[in-house]
This record gives sequence, C-alpha cells and structure tokens, in this order.
Amino acid sequence: MEGAIPIATNTRIAVVTGGNKGIGFEVCRQLASKGITVILTARNEKRGTAAVQELKGAGLHNVIFHQLDITDAPGIARLADFLKARFGRIDFLVNNGALGAVEYVEDPANIAATSEEKLRGMSKEEREVWMYSKVRETLPAAKEGIRTNYYGTKDVTEGLLPLLKASPDGRILFVSSDFGLIGQLKDEQLKKELDDIDNLTEKKLDEMLTTYLKDFEAGALEARGWPTHFSAYRMGLVAMNAYSRIIARRHPELCINCANPGYIKTDMSVYTGTLTPAEGANNLLKVLLLPQGGPTGKYFDEGTEAPFV
Repeated sequence: MEGAIPIATNTRIAVVTGGNKGIGFEVCRQLASKGITVILTARNEKRGTAAVQELKGAGLHNVIFHQLDITDAPGIARLADFLKARFGRIDFLVNNGALGAVEYVEDPANIAATSEEKLRGMSKEEREVWMYSKVRETLPAAKEGIRTNYYGTKDVTEGLLPLLKASPDGRILFVSSDFGLIGQLKDEQLKKELDDIDNLTEKKLDEMLTTYLKDFEAGALEARGWPTHFSAYRMGLVAMNAYSRIIARRHPELCINCANPGYIKTDMSVYTGTLTPAEGANNLLKVLLLPQGGPTGKYFDEGTEAPFV
C-alpha cells in the first residue's frame, strides 16, 4: 500500500481487482486517464507495485496500490478499512480478478511467442479449439477457480457494499464473458431457474456449484450436461452473472451490471484473442461510465446490452 496522495472531495474513487496486468491494468489506466482516483489491487505486492509505478511513469499519479487476494476475508476487511478511513466511500468497483480454473500445459507467455503465425486466419471458434488444446481440466484447478471467481468476487462485493452505498452514484461492474451465458447449459430446468430472477437465490447458486463439482469429480460433466472446455471458468461466470442480477434487485440504489469485454489477448486465453486489453477495457468503460440512472442488472456484450442467455 502506498502513501497518501491528495484527493479532491469531488473526485470519483474506483477499486479494480486483478489490476496488475491484462484487462485490469488497462481499466486502471483508462479510469486514471479520466481523472478518477484508482485503487489498483492485486494478489502479488511486487507485481501490483510495479504496475502502479508504470502508470505513474506515464504521468498517471492518481493510482494507489493495495494488496488484495479476493479469497482472503481478512484482506478484504483490511481493504475496506483503508478505503473507509481514506475516502469514506467508493464510487466504482470493477470485479476483474479471476483465474482460468484450468492447468496450462505450459506458460502462456511461452506459447504466445510462437502462436501468432499459427492463429493467423483462424476464426474465433478455431482459436478457441486451439486454446482448449493448451490446457487441462483438473479438479484442484476447478475448485480453486470456483472459490476465486465466484465466491471471492462475491465476498469482495459484499465487503465493499457499504462504501458503494455511501456514494451518490455507486456502481459495480462484473467482468464477464460469453462463457458465462445460460444458454450453454443442457439442463432446461436449471436454465429456467437461473433466468427466473425474481425467485433466484444465492442458496440455489451454492447448490448448483456443489452439484457441478461433485459431477466433475465423478467424471460426469458431459453426461450431466455441464460445459466441458474451460468448464469451471464457465460455471464460475454463470454463477457470478446470476449473483449480479440478485444483488442488482436487492440494491436498486446502485448501478450493477455484467460486461463481456470481448475475446481478449491475455495469458488466460493463451493470447488467442482478437482484441487487445486496451480495446477490452474500453468496452468495459462504456458500461461502467453510462449516464447516471442507466440500466442495472443487465449484461453487455462489447458495450452493447445483450441477453444473459
């Protein structure tokens, strides 16, 4: 965590999880460029500090680093205490921190060096198939992915809600993907329950994820109609999207949405994406910075409102 920087009383405050690289880093850069004070969080203190120094080197001095592992409850509490003491509120929470929930066959950075030529001319679907060949679906990675991508994101959101409610225009953006859409599921009853937002509960999401992990352990994903590629990543997003709708209904005073930035070239996608992190971040900011009183409880695909299914 860094020392104090002067904050004007009318300056908006944003917290970005997973802000040290990729889309998260570009979100921090673009928010700071608009004069918004950014708290860039990351699990790794060295990498997070280096990211802030890079932004400051580019003339963006309104960025502060605070260490955060989104699965660490005491760490979330420390962040909330810091924000309350320093600012008394936050205006934006960008839930970007996530894991691929798979084991990579080799370091994505090494693959990136040789993949450009192989990927040239491939369609999005062909690129995804190539990406699938570079990962393994394992139970430990799946469990860690669900714990981080759904439960960690949920815990950060709940921990920072009081600070968001202290803002005159509090906003939460969940960084999502078309991998989180309901339509990919085969269980028609489950799809109906997930889309029945008036009756959907967090308990139902817990039950869904528990059943999913049991089926994963039993080797029954395909037989039970669950996704089989980037499986736990997809299911974490399905749950996260649903949770965003639940809390948007619960907190109508806030603006809460999900946004798919597009298919981005990052380590998570083994650099198979077709958009840069900067382009993805721009798509996210289109949603985050919508005019006050705009839509809430919605899903956006590359900046345009779209169905959750």
